[in-house]
Amino acid sequence: MRTATSLLGAAVAVAAVLTLTACGGGADPAVVGGSGAVTGTNDVTDGGPNEGTLDNPAKNGGVNGGAPKDGTAFQNLPKAATMAAAARFVNSFTECVEITTTENGYEYWELDSQYGEETYSVIERGSCDSGDTRIFMIKDMKVFQAAHKADVDRQIKAGEGGRDGGPVIGQDFSVGSTQSTAMAALLQPQAGLLMLNCHPDFKAPSGFRTEPALVDGCVLTDYYKD
Repeated sequence: MRTATSLLGAAVAVAAVLTLTACGGGADPAVVGGSGAVTGTNDVTDGGPNEGTLDNPAKNGGVNGGAPKDGTAFQNLPKAATMAAAARFVNSFTECVEITTTENGYEYWELDSQYGEETYSVIERGSCDSGDTRIFMIKDMKVFQAAHKADVDRQIKAGEGGRDGGPVIGQDFSVGSTQSTAMAALLQPQAGLLMLNCHPDFKAPSGFRTEPALVDGCVLTDYYKD
């Protein structure tokens, strides 16, 4: 299935977002490389000066997605404290050289605006320079996952949607793209991200991961079908 352009579309794509810094239009896109950095469970990092550590993950606004060896799958997901950190992380696997958090240059601005802080706990959204990939910062991932599941349930009742898609998530951010190659790149083991799937009939083929999500009826998986 082709990646949907809406956040909770049949094939996948986007994970929600806000508008704390995205209230106006006309501003130039911010070049990725601002404060904050992110590392994943496989030590994927940009080597920036603001990286956090395992002892102090939020040091200088940076983060480290590492978790104890006995941590849950969710605890082992990469975590980003800022949009700049998340964008640099994404750019390690698929194109996101520049990021914009305003309407100017954000192709799916109106479509994505329906996913806000009150409904999906999305506090900021950004569009990569390619226009195909969007990043969403999430305040409460459990709220986000519950909202996604509710939307999937509505789609099923309406006879819509598909079984093999969902947003790609970290601990506090989500990424979606209309390009299947970008989605596949973000699900590489090196990236450490997983896809949130809340379809009751979903079953990953043997060899793919299926881990508990934060809400009942959803799983985290590295399986993706366009």
